[in-house]
Amino acid sequence: MSALPQTFADDVIKQDARTQFDTFLDEHRRALNASLDGLTEEQARRRLVASRTTLLGLVKHATFVEKVWFDEAITRRSRADIGIPASPDESFILDDHDTIASIQAAHLEACEASRRAAAALALDDLLLGNRRGPLPLRWVYLHMLRELAQHCGHADILREQVTG
Repeated sequence: MSALPQTFADDVIKQDARTQFDTFLDEHRRALNASLDGLTEEQARRRLVASRTTLLGLVKHATFVEKVWFDEAITRRSRADIGIPASPDESFILDDHDTIASIQAAHLEACEASRRAAAALALDDLLLGNRRGPLPLRWVYLHMLRELAQHCGHADILREQVTG
């Protein structure tokens, strides 16, 4: 397993759109993964809202999202075949064996697999494996940026509450 590339948005201002999309996605992936850094297992699992949302659950959910959009949508494999829950809500559920280290590692592996799966595709290539029907990779990238940005914001707030 390798870490995500260390390129930042300011590094790609004059680059093509695909490079910019990849860089922005990786920045958000890194930020969400790093939201668990330095926490205890109890802090990472602490529920501060009525939903199942915890810091550990957010990163576990982000792993699910990577697999939905870059495995299911590209390969057309079912969620059961991929080994992920049927619904997004289920992706927040933590098992006893989930730890900060295991969730961070699984997330990094999913991100790397997503990068590999999309590498040969152009932004206008259609992904056929989503329930909405064919979607261009560009739309998937924008959707992922929106989702990751929201979850990074959630993580910032939860982390501030957890660490005081």
